[in-house]
Amino acid sequence: MQGKIKSVKELDFKPGRKPFPSPGDWRDQVMYFLLVDRFDNNQENIPPYDPKSAPKNRDPKQGKLFQGGNIRGITRRLDYIKNLGCNAIWLSPIFKNRQEKNDTYHGYGIQDFLDVDERFGTIEDLQELVKQAHNRNMYVIQDIIINHTGDNWAYPGDYPYYYWKDAPGPFDLDFWREVDHAPGFQEDDAVWPEELQNPEYYKRRGQITNWEDTDQAVNGDFLTLKELDVTNNDVLSTLIKAYKYWIGTADIDGFRVDTVKHMEDSATAIFCNAVREYAKRIGKQNFFIFGEVVGSDEDIHKYIGRNSRIEGTNERFPSLDACLDFPLYFDLEEVIKGFRNPSVLRERYERFKTQYADHGEAGRYFVTFLDNHDQMSRPYRRFLHNNFHPRQAVLAIGYLLTSQGIPCIYYGTEQGFDGGGTDNDCHVRECMFGGKWGAFETTGVHFFNEKHEIYKGINSVARVRNHEPALRYGRQYFREISADGSTFGHPVDGKSTLAFSRVLDTDEVLVAINLDVSERQDCIIVEKNLTPPGSKMIDLLNGISQVTVEESSGRTYVRVPLKGNQMAILKLKQ
Repeated sequence: MQGKIKSVKELDFKPGRKPFPSPGDWRDQVMYFLLVDRFDNNQENIPPYDPKSAPKNRDPKQGKLFQGGNIRGITRRLDYIKNLGCNAIWLSPIFKNRQEKNDTYHGYGIQDFLDVDERFGTIEDLQELVKQAHNRNMYVIQDIIINHTGDNWAYPGDYPYYYWKDAPGPFDLDFWREVDHAPGFQEDDAVWPEELQNPEYYKRRGQITNWEDTDQAVNGDFLTLKELDVTNNDVLSTLIKAYKYWIGTADIDGFRVDTVKHMEDSATAIFCNAVREYAKRIGKQNFFIFGEVVGSDEDIHKYIGRNSRIEGTNERFPSLDACLDFPLYFDLEEVIKGFRNPSVLRERYERFKTQYADHGEAGRYFVTFLDNHDQMSRPYRRFLHNNFHPRQAVLAIGYLLTSQGIPCIYYGTEQGFDGGGTDNDCHVRECMFGGKWGAFETTGVHFFNEKHEIYKGINSVARVRNHEPALRYGRQYFREISADGSTFGHPVDGKSTLAFSRVLDTDEVLVAINLDVSERQDCIIVEKNLTPPGSKMIDLLNGISQVTVEESSGRTYVRVPLKGNQMAILKLKQ
């Protein structure tokens, strides 16, 4: 165990190098989320995917096992990510999981909070990745867990114990799992740092059986992962020190906090504020902490309350800078595919006017996404699963890039990944480098194709976003449409033009998305004072084509011709 950090008492919180400064506004960033094990294995001579010749010989058992992706593989693909239009990378957990297990490839079953899993690489590999990202003006966000550890100990008899609400007290911890039975705990045994080797630091109530029961959700084990008692000051202090260490030693720029709803709100607030203060002290003035809160806007508001207005309640613990935008995720897929009236999006943004003191700033509190490694509303399938209209993926990501929020792209979406299955989330966790669990049921071919039509389509929208401040900071207004330029109204079905303006100061940028596979030429309302009649609007996305702003019966509008599943971004010609 020479060289191993055993205790948080050994940690040095002085940064290893001058910290890279935080961005002024995280809405300037486009995130790219990847699973380390499934992204790239840093090996040469892997042929590119060819749909005509790639063998579909994937073994279903491989989806739940480590595939070999590593940190060095991410480093060599930084330009691929940046060329897509992303400037922030969200990494799945890289911390050491149990070495005797081959099924915790996702990284969420931590055995050592102070070490990198050797299957992913070393601390030096992580430091080099962050350094190379910063050299490209990119940021690195680390996925972290503070409410549970891995399956590092067992209940009596090593049987699965299930949550018992009326239990008189916690169950017994029978034994710590050991790989090396030499006296004392070796580096692959139990859990580290050693402060967490106290049985009293775990709630020990058994596995959650009813996820809708708040008591179980907060106090029960997440399957076999053992729930920590973060209400214990010593436990919380240990975790705070462990994660401060990673900021200092690797120059990390932000954290994504896993399973926030499975923790006491006060503990989350204490943790986030302590970490944020440390980051400010060393020079990261805008260290970004966002969390996974699966629920409604009302659930989210409890954690991002700095700008929210919640009438008649004091239940606010404003600890997170932002939350994953699950309310949008639950609706966006069906809207883009034309299965649902786009009014559900408009109605939500209308509610922002009462839910936020400054609704124009609401976008800073959401990390928006289309696909994800965890599936809620559409279990175990990506957006493109059984979808034969790849342009719809560009429209969906295009919506994220032009609407309020900090957009996040899940790896593989830009290559048309279409995984899906009924039994396990591994179906949406394919390997970009092929491996034995490649996309499209293949093996041994890679998918880093910068000429892919979806990749290029996303890049085109991202470039416009990067040049237009209104698309990042502007207020958002959904626009009425008309087929004849006379009768206007919001869309009443899913086969229509979804249109909205982003307004910032004197700039109006109009976004129009044809949700139909057939061509449309709808008239779209614009703001008369910002985009006056007789002026010209140019399409920033599709070249120099321009349309004339017209006026009829007091309505100011532009007619926007769109091919099936086409998107346009228009602005007043200067």
